[in-house]
Amino acid sequence: MIKLFSSPRKEFYSFIKNLTGHCPLKFKLYHIAFIHKSASYVDKMGNIVNNERLEYLGDAVLGTIVAEYLYNRFPFKDEGFLTQLRSRVVNRSFLTQLTFKMGLNKYVVSNASSVSESSHLYGDLLEAFIGAIYLDSGYAVARQFVIKKVFNQHVDIREMENVDNNFKSQLIEWGQKIKQEVEFKTVNNPDPGSEKMPFVSEACIDGKVMGTGEGYSKKEAQQNAAQQALEKLSPEESY
Repeated sequence: MIKLFSSPRKEFYSFIKNLTGHCPLKFKLYHIAFIHKSASYVDKMGNIVNNERLEYLGDAVLGTIVAEYLYNRFPFKDEGFLTQLRSRVVNRSFLTQLTFKMGLNKYVVSNASSVSESSHLYGDLLEAFIGAIYLDSGYAVARQFVIKKVFNQHVDIREMENVDNNFKSQLIEWGQKIKQEVEFKTVNNPDPGSEKMPFVSEACIDGKVMGTGEGYSKKEAQQNAAQQALEKLSPEESY
């Protein structure tokens, strides 16, 4: 006799229920939320199935929830402070850490084989998961999940205030620590357009390009390139 509780599907359902505190109503949404684009498949209707659309939606929902949370948490702080703190909370590296803390990584479906393919995989997964909650149960439930299950259990907001957001400095210090040369190559954007920023930078480690970034200034482009490079480093390598 087959035991339902031993089936992977039942285990996955129980995981979602325990993590969110709600019974999944549209179970397929959660299944899709864990499918990285490298493992995309085509359904019976000819649609490509992966978590990119849910990640897009979850990114917007998470941004709104975090903005509201910080606005209420720090009633006397200005817009600049709130914007900086929000960027630290929704930073891709930090979202990746949260994904592992909550155990979401155990259920990801991926065929990613390169560093560039997998660098955003887990952070995108968390956003897709939030997108699935939003579509399944609405904004109030998604907000409750983010605040009670993410913030209250895994985020020290006071500690986040002191997080070093100078990615270029972090990468250079990391390179000095393990004796690898870190350099930045910044030029005017060779592909200008209405949606393109004027500067593009490459963060190179021992001559190998590990991150690229655009910006309205050379400094911003270098910071974005350094951030991408740091995200590509494995936990054992990272600063």
